[in-house]
Amino acid sequence: MEQDKTKSYGSALYTLIIVFFFWGFLAASNGVFIPFCKSHFSLSQFESQLIDFTFYGGYFIGSLILYFASQFSKVDILNKLGYKNGIILGLVISAAGALGMIPAVASGSFGLILTVFFIIAVGFSLQQTAANPFVVALGPPETGSNRLNFAGSVNNIGALLGPVVVGFVLFGSASAKIAAADVKISSVDNLYYILAGLFIAVAIFFWVSKLPTVTSDEEIEASTKANTPLFVIFIAFLLILAADPISKATSIPSQYFVYASLAIIVFTLVGTIFAAKKSSHGWGAMQYPQLILGMLAIFTYVGTEVTIQSNMGSLLKTPAFGSFSESEIAPYISLYWGSLMIGRFAGSIGAFDLSKTTKYVLYVLVPFIAFGLVLVVNAITGVDVSNLYVYAVCVAILVVAFFIGQQKPVRTLSTLGVLGMIFILVGLFTTGRVATFSFISGGLCCSIMWPSIFSLAITGLGKYTSQGSAFLIMMILGGSIIPPLQGKIADGSNNLIAGMSGIHFSYIVPVLGFAYLTYFAWKVSRELQKQGIDLDHVEAKGGH
Repeated sequence: MEQDKTKSYGSALYTLIIVFFFWGFLAASNGVFIPFCKSHFSLSQFESQLIDFTFYGGYFIGSLILYFASQFSKVDILNKLGYKNGIILGLVISAAGALGMIPAVASGSFGLILTVFFIIAVGFSLQQTAANPFVVALGPPETGSNRLNFAGSVNNIGALLGPVVVGFVLFGSASAKIAAADVKISSVDNLYYILAGLFIAVAIFFWVSKLPTVTSDEEIEASTKANTPLFVIFIAFLLILAADPISKATSIPSQYFVYASLAIIVFTLVGTIFAAKKSSHGWGAMQYPQLILGMLAIFTYVGTEVTIQSNMGSLLKTPAFGSFSESEIAPYISLYWGSLMIGRFAGSIGAFDLSKTTKYVLYVLVPFIAFGLVLVVNAITGVDVSNLYVYAVCVAILVVAFFIGQQKPVRTLSTLGVLGMIFILVGLFTTGRVATFSFISGGLCCSIMWPSIFSLAITGLGKYTSQGSAFLIMMILGGSIIPPLQGKIADGSNNLIAGMSGIHFSYIVPVLGFAYLTYFAWKVSRELQKQGIDLDHVEAKGGH
């Protein structure tokens, strides 16, 4: 690094974490915007999930462009650009996308709206690729993970506020029953004028501020054989993008293209394990089974986290779940993302040098304090939060899970994976408030899975750790693939089970997601033990 590693840049850090807030704010607000678009444009559930497809696909494409550009030029593009300038460029790209939303909505073209979401996400991808190592660099290396946890908590606050603010801008009073058809286009325009203005303002602030010049001094590790599986995954991504037009031209249901794309991604990564075992030369970080398994785990985790809330708007509009209008959905989406904040606040306790007794007390208190914050934020907008009080039972179950996990990645991941399956299965076999809160509780289980998966996946990679981290970030692609998969199941599974709607039955998808994450915890522990790695000393780290 070019700066003094022993120096702490407090003010620079506080400036930098603003972008973490944006990522959480906009990603979480998709849960409100998706049902709005579904009604406004008369979309199928699959088509509505293309918002997440393009948003998280933009992350993947942005990361892939940086990776291949660096591989072919033999120069780390972001390192040459610099972290600060990378963030500024990312903000400008996102601002251009946000401004593009105004003519896109006016045109009445859903395709243009997807294009705009893609542009915003490409900007976010550049911001995230630069901001994470920038946060680590702003101070002593040994406290880098603590700074990432702090930045992650700000991201969670953005996720908590996103659905509430967007719901209020679009629908006004949170207690009013307002349908998407009654929303004025000017409300949508105002929302994106505000976002564009904020992006530009922060970019200018970064430009004129005296943030330190920070770049990476790590050399690029060649991995020519890794290019092939990444390219194949890219083709699978394009296959879903073309699914709807192709299906209309060939009379082949688009669901087959979605299923085929998912199969291509899974078999490509699994096949890589066997290929790399025969000859590790040229595979770089992909020669390690824990990384490939971890790439599938990150893909599954992000997809599971996103799909639970992305399809929830349509679920809550069904009679069995309360027949909510679009304007009444926001508090439940906010509670879902608030659940991730609850878990992550509690999960960050272990980063502080506290006595065991103090930590135990905080493990009990912090989740309920965070839950109280969720209630307060929603109450401010006029929501009757008394309907949410019973969710405290689910928070209490999470507290028990924390004590069982003991901050050990394998134990934590397996515990939350099993608990996630139980919560979603309860939701599948019930309806109403019990099912709703069971599904929302999936957010509690997802809350601290990222650092556990990330730590286990990069353990033992040595000089390939940075490259492995980049591959893991690419697998945010799961948020692009899995929600449309659930949407397609929802569209095609009506009346499969007596008394259960298609959208309700489609929640079998997150059950399978949690099942793989539980399997990953078991399988990766065996792989690491074969390599002589002591799992009791693997610490959870990484920020999302």
